[in-house]
Amino acid sequence: MSAPEPTIVATSGGHRPGGRTVVAFDALVHHAVELSGAHGRRPRIMYVGTAIGDAEHFTARMTEAARVAGFDLTPLHLFPMPNLDDVEGTVLEQDVVWVTGGSVANLLAVWRVHGLDRILRRAWRDGVVLSGVSAGSICWFQGGTTDSFGPELRPVTNALGLLPYGNGVHYDTDPGRRPLVHRLVADGTLPTTHCTDDGVGLVYRGTELVEAVTEAPGKGAYLVTREGDTAVEEHLRPRRLPPVSR
Repeated sequence: MSAPEPTIVATSGGHRPGGRTVVAFDALVHHAVELSGAHGRRPRIMYVGTAIGDAEHFTARMTEAARVAGFDLTPLHLFPMPNLDDVEGTVLEQDVVWVTGGSVANLLAVWRVHGLDRILRRAWRDGVVLSGVSAGSICWFQGGTTDSFGPELRPVTNALGLLPYGNGVHYDTDPGRRPLVHRLVADGTLPTTHCTDDGVGLVYRGTELVEAVTEAPGKGAYLVTREGDTAVEEHLRPRRLPPVSR
C-alpha cells in the first residue's frame, strides 16, 4: 500500500504523554498513517531522530509508543554510522516516515552526507508519507525559522524544498517565531510561509496544501504572504481530528 500521490504531513505536534509509556503517538501521527492507505496489517513507520543526534532514550520511547499504537517501527540511525544495510530499500518499504524535532540545520547536513535527502525525495514520489514535528516539519520546505544556531531564532533557507514554501512551527508558543516569519517573508528571505500552532498539522498532496488538521482545540494554521514590502497573515481554521484512545 502507498498514498495515491506524494503526501506530506508537516506538524507542530504528534506526541503526547502516554498512559503506560513516557510518550504516545497523538492524532497527527495516526492521521499520517491513515493517509498512507495501510490497512489489513500493522502499519510500518520509520522513526528518524537525526535532529537530536539519534538519542537512544528517545528511540526507546518511540518504539514503545509504536507498540502501544499497533505500529511496526523501524528506527533509522545515522550516528555513528547507518544502522541499516540497505537504507534506501528500507525507507521505500515504509508507510510513513516520522522525523522528530531538534536541530534542522544539523539534520540537513547529516542527511546530505549520507544521501538521505535523495532517498526521501524518491520515497515521497513513490507514495511513502513523509511527516514529522518541528525540525521534522521544516525540513520538507524551502526553509523556516530555527534555533539550530543558538538561542536567538534565525532563518534556515536550504531545506529539502519538496514543498515550495517556508514553514513556521510552534507559532503560538514561541513568541519570537511569528514576528521573525513576518520579517523574513516581507524582505523576501522566505517565500509564502505556512505556519502551525502546537498541535496542528498541514496536509499536502503533491505540493498543494489540501487541509489543516489539529489534535488540540482552539488552535490555528496561517498563511503568510508578501504584499509589497509587508507580510500579510491569513488564518486557517483546522479540522479537529478524532482523539486517540488514551
